[in-house]
Amino acid sequence: MRLIFAGTPVFAERALAALIEAGQEIVLVLTRADRPAGRGQQLQASPVKQLALARGLPVFQPRSLRDAEARERIAAAGADAMVVAAYGLILPPDVLDAPRLGCINIHASLLPRWRGAAPIQRAIEAGDRETGITIMQMDEGLDTGPMLLARAIPIGPGETGGGLHDRLAELGADLIVEALGALERGALPSVPQPAEGATYAAKIEKTETEIDWRRPAASLADRVRAFDPFPGTLARLEGAGGSLKLWSAQAVGRSVEAAPGTVIGAGDGELVVACGDGALSLLELQKPGGRRLPVRDFLRGFPIAPGARFGVPTT
Repeated sequence: MRLIFAGTPVFAERALAALIEAGQEIVLVLTRADRPAGRGQQLQASPVKQLALARGLPVFQPRSLRDAEARERIAAAGADAMVVAAYGLILPPDVLDAPRLGCINIHASLLPRWRGAAPIQRAIEAGDRETGITIMQMDEGLDTGPMLLARAIPIGPGETGGGLHDRLAELGADLIVEALGALERGALPSVPQPAEGATYAAKIEKTETEIDWRRPAASLADRVRAFDPFPGTLARLEGAGGSLKLWSAQAVGRSVEAAPGTVIGAGDGELVVACGDGALSLLELQKPGGRRLPVRDFLRGFPIAPGARFGVPTT
């Protein structure tokens, strides 16, 4: 089929690569504008743009899909369908209706659970044991359209946001190729999403990255792994002049009487902090300007004594 592809990050780039390899005709690639990145804040093309240019595909980077130029470019493409994956711009009704078969989204959850911007991190943070990919027909709602194809995968007990992202990106790439093949044959019926079980995967806010030690230890451990590698979680050690990054942690079954944020065990390769319910053993940390280190190595260069306090957020 003649396809428009709309996407921006690595998750989308893997789907675009799979469609190219499957022999689909990509007549136009939409991606977000180049953004400053790195220490020098040089403009950097998105992973999707880099792949498209390498394969000689036409790239269009509108700042909005509501202006006349965007509508004209999309209409002129004469596409059978538009495939959308982590694009980052809202598709207005006339864009949704422009391709003959409409717009098809690769969503990284089992809808209707975790509609929205951060389904991968929210699934881990919530302690879900499975997630998956849903291929859906887009409508004007937020991930509310009918489902075309879905496949579930388990979430490992120690799996991070980065690891699950990579597995879902590969699954999404495979599933969109399968879905389009079935769609061409007229063998892909749509199923409305059920009304029950819908949850919203809100965008991760900066305020969420600071550890609130008043929360249960198990909940904090899930958040730490969900936010690895992005955006990471922070712990503010009182008197240290900055925040430490936490990259791996595990809830431990200890009887805790100390105030949340108090270090109750330190040395001999462990660093255990009291929480609102239970305690959290910090396994991998990073000091400002340093690198990620296992706790034993971290404490050699950054000793922390029992009784030290991590601050709790004020908001």
